[in-house]
Parts: sequence; C-alpha cells; structure tokens
Amino acid sequence: MTSTNTDGMNIKFGPFEVTKQVFLTTPHSYGLVNLKPLLPGHILICPLKPHRRLLDLSPAETTDLFTTVQLAQKLLAKLYFPDPSDFTSGSFTVALQDGADAGQTIPHVHVHIIPRRKGDMGEAADEIYVKLSGEEANVGGALWDREHGRPQPAGKMPSIEDAERNLRTMEQMIEEADKYKSVLGEMGVGSAKAGERL
Repeated sequence: MTSTNTDGMNIKFGPFEVTKQVFLTTPHSYGLVNLKPLLPGHILICPLKPHRRLLDLSPAETTDLFTTVQLAQKLLAKLYFPDPSDFTSGSFTVALQDGADAGQTIPHVHVHIIPRRKGDMGEAADEIYVKLSGEEANVGGALWDREHGRPQPAGKMPSIEDAERNLRTMEQMIEEADKYKSVLGEMGVGSAKAGERL
C-alpha cells in the first residue's frame, strides 16, 4: 500500500533517521526529500531495507523501487515541468551510484530523481553528473558531518569536455554489443526471434 503517512514509523537512510523527510512509502520503498538538492525537486527513492547495493534487492523490492521512481516522476512533473499536464515538457535525470567507488556516500541504495528544464544548468546540461559526484550533492557527507564525521568517498567522475571525447565507430559499438550478447548467451540468456520478447 502506498502512503504519505509516516506516523509511528522509524525510517532510516543508512544509519541516519530521516522519517520527517519522507513523503511517500510503499511496501518496499520510500521517497525522501534531499538534504542538498542540485536543482528544485531533486529527491531520493530508497528501499525500506538498508541494502548497500542494487544487486542485494529482491525482485519484488527492485520492482517496487523503480515503480516508485516512476510515481515520483509523475509527482515532480506536476510541480516542476513547464506544462504540468505534459510529461514531455520537461525531463529527468535519474541516477543511482551503486557503491563507494561510484560516488555513493551513504551505504544504502538510493535513486536520485532530478526534474530538468531546458537551460537549468546553462549550456552544459550534463554538468549535473559532475555535480552529483561533487560536494554540491554530497548528502552523505553532510549527514556524516552532522552526526559522526565524514568517511572519504571514492569514485569522483572526471569532468570531460566534448572536445576530449572520442567518437566510437559503428563497428566498435557493434563489436561491443556482440560481446555482451555472447556473454549473456553463456549465462543462459538466449536471443529472441524477431517479434518475440525476451
């Protein structure tokens, strides 16, 4: 059951009690307002159980987590999109830092949802990813500073200018896709015939 009532609950984000910041609960997840939003509406969706990594979630928890992400997107569109009735009038950055080396500062799976509008980060729309890995979005660091003292996170994403990016050829991309298909086949995941679903 999805609810906005947290009365009598004790909800934690990693080691931190955050019940008052929670605006939505589901059977396996909750929505949390962000301590350090990068843009207006930047929220987190977390599993109720303090799983450290995405692979630790059960199938039911994973389904619930991402169904809750979608529900939160609908909510945020109504509040932050130029035309609240048109889900295509804005965009979202949806990000999950899975482990310390990916920049996760609280050892509890959490999905960042950030409503986006044209020009919200100036000319560099993907600057949001640099900010996600930087101090601007370090909600974990801020919580640790407030409570216990901060451990050192890893995995800062380097800033890459478009001019420094090497474009891959179609052949390189096909080769990589074929490699993935091969490994999936080794794992017992077969390919479908045209028109069939995997």
